[in-house]
Amino acid sequence: MRHIFIIGSKSIGQYGGFETFVDRLTEQHQDDGALQYHIACKANGDGCMDESTLSGVSDRRTEDGAQTFRYHGAHVFKLQVPDIGPAVAVWYDLAALRWSLRYCRRNGIRKPVFYILACRIGPFIRPFAAQIHRHGGVLFLNPDGHEWMRAKWSAPIRRYWKLSEGQMVHAADLVVCDSVTIEKYIRTEYRRFRPETVYISYGSDTVPSALSDKDERFVSWMREKNLRPGGYYLVVGRFVPENNYETMIREFMKSSSSKTFALITNVNDRFLEELEEKLHFRDDPRIRFVGTVYDPELLKKIRENAWAYFHGHEVGGTNPSLLEALGSTELNLLLDVGFNREVAEDAALYWTKEDGSLRALIETADQMDPQERAAYGRKAKARIREGYSWQYIGEQYRQLWLYGRKGDRTP
Repeated sequence: MRHIFIIGSKSIGQYGGFETFVDRLTEQHQDDGALQYHIACKANGDGCMDESTLSGVSDRRTEDGAQTFRYHGAHVFKLQVPDIGPAVAVWYDLAALRWSLRYCRRNGIRKPVFYILACRIGPFIRPFAAQIHRHGGVLFLNPDGHEWMRAKWSAPIRRYWKLSEGQMVHAADLVVCDSVTIEKYIRTEYRRFRPETVYISYGSDTVPSALSDKDERFVSWMREKNLRPGGYYLVVGRFVPENNYETMIREFMKSSSSKTFALITNVNDRFLEELEEKLHFRDDPRIRFVGTVYDPELLKKIRENAWAYFHGHEVGGTNPSLLEALGSTELNLLLDVGFNREVAEDAALYWTKEDGSLRALIETADQMDPQERAAYGRKAKARIREGYSWQYIGEQYRQLWLYGRKGDRTP
């Protein structure tokens, strides 16, 4: 049996790319007797694990100071984290590494795979890499996107992330990139380290929601939010500046659309007030922050009934919310950056942050005939089936865990 320790996700199945990833990956392999996952999660703080939101949780207990449970066959351990601001991300990854290495020692685990998500602990990684190697194991890294570019970080923290990224790439036995664009960046930026890389994307599906048009969960949600099928544009994602909420709201307010713009997001009050001060969006009844939706079937149904989906992410690799939109929503309007074009190709329409770009696209989308919208929907679903199905992604990871084989697509 191969033991895989995944470190860096805050939780399983909550908002966020890594959180979605570990949920679906463990689901794909839950009946695979050759693989045993060990997943680190936060027991408290922002984005912490709440297993009451999951079905199929079992075997709750306490091990070595951590709360643990089983889910999708995975061994999940929850660690308490201190309230120390941004540094908690570094503390959490290091604590998860220490806990995992102790677990290996206690249980005589040899040849483990340590898969670290994101590049937060570069200055501290060398001794941990040495310990992993003493167990006969390997250290794999998913560098995520360009964390050092995120607007939420101050200049000193951004410098730390960039330094940490290089040290993590240098220490890793293999860098697993979820985007061809990110893989090219890693190979170019850190060519002096000669990093070994592999491209394996995130996944999604094109299966329709299990909810019918008349299902009470869907009908009551739509009624509560005062929305109607086909009468709204939609965005789903983290409420952070680099996802370009400001541009999307401003351009929608400038448009002549009679539809609603529904934003499903975990609102940050400070950022919300900054946007209100700049845009005065509360004066426009079309702009509606409708809260969060953690029911996956309901969220899929909401996507399916949107007139179009906005995607403004510009920092990061292949984004799960984009894949989910392509699998569910007929018409997708994406920020024109390499990550998004790489995924959607000609199955979507593109906008820039230039004044008027998205407004014009919204007004074009408003007038699009059903046949053209349906054609975009067919192309989008084909993109998911051909390169982003969870079955395909799961098999690539299985080969990687067991045999160290690379994926079949590299730049």
